[in-house]
Amino acid sequence: METGEGRAAELEEGGEGDPRPGDGYVQSFARGLAVIRAFNADRPSMTLSEVADAAGLTRAGARRILLTLVQLGYVALDGRQFRLTARILDLGFAYLSSMPFWNLAEPIMEELVNEVHESCSASVLDNADIVYVLRIPTSKIMTISLGLGSRLPAFCTSMGRVLLAGLTDAEIDAVLRKSDLRPRTDRTVTDRAELKKLICEVREKGWAMVNQELEEGLVSISAPIRDRNGRIIAAMNISGQANRTPAAQMVKKFLPPLRAAADRISGLLQRR
Repeated sequence: METGEGRAAELEEGGEGDPRPGDGYVQSFARGLAVIRAFNADRPSMTLSEVADAAGLTRAGARRILLTLVQLGYVALDGRQFRLTARILDLGFAYLSSMPFWNLAEPIMEELVNEVHESCSASVLDNADIVYVLRIPTSKIMTISLGLGSRLPAFCTSMGRVLLAGLTDAEIDAVLRKSDLRPRTDRTVTDRAELKKLICEVREKGWAMVNQELEEGLVSISAPIRDRNGRIIAAMNISGQANRTPAAQMVKKFLPPLRAAADRISGLLQRR
C-alpha cells in the first residue's frame, strides 16, 4: 500500500499523479505559496515537519522552499522554528498599491464613520470568500478579529451578497456549490435556492442587509462600488449591534449615507 509520504514524494518528483492544470502551471511556485499560506494566527511559528504537514509536502520539499524564503527575507528561522517576517507584507501591499480604489475610498469611509459612529469596511470577492481590503473601526462589535486580508464566507455576509450579485447566475451557482454552507447562527440561510433568491433580490435593489447570520448580535448593510463599466469591483458596509440599532433602524438611518459614500467612491473611480 502506498504511504502518504510515498505519495507526497511522487508528487514532489512530478509523478504521473501530479496535477497539471495547464502547460503554464509552475508547481514549485504553487508549493511555495502553499508554504506561505500554511502560517496563520493559529500557526505563527512551526517546525519543518509541521510546515510540511500543513502544506501537504515532503520534509525535503518543504525544507527547500523554507530555506529559499529565508534567504529572500520572507521567513525567519529561530532555532527549529520558522516564522514569516514583516517582508511578506510587501506581497499584499503590491496588490493594494496597484489599485487606485483604496486611496480614494479611505477618506470617504472615514467621513462615513464619523457621521454614523459605526464601523465601516470594504472587501473584494475571492472565490467563495470576501477579503477585507479596508477597515475603519469604531469599537469592537465582533468576536471575530478582522483586519486587512481577513476572510469571511461570502454567502452569509452583506458584502458577500453584494459582490455575488455582480456575478452571472451561472457564476453564483458555482460559488454556492463550493461554499461551506454550515450555519454560523440559527439565523444563517444555508439553502442554495434561497440564497440564490436573496442574491438576485440584492441585484435588483442595489444593496444588502444581513441580520445576525454571521454572528449573533451583528447586523450589517452593504452597497456596491462600481468601475467605469458599471461592474461591481468591491463592496462597502456598515456594521452595528442589533441590541443598539435593530436591523430596520439601521436601514433607515445608515443606508442613505452608505449608498451616498459608495456612489462617491464609484464616481471618483469612473473619472480616473
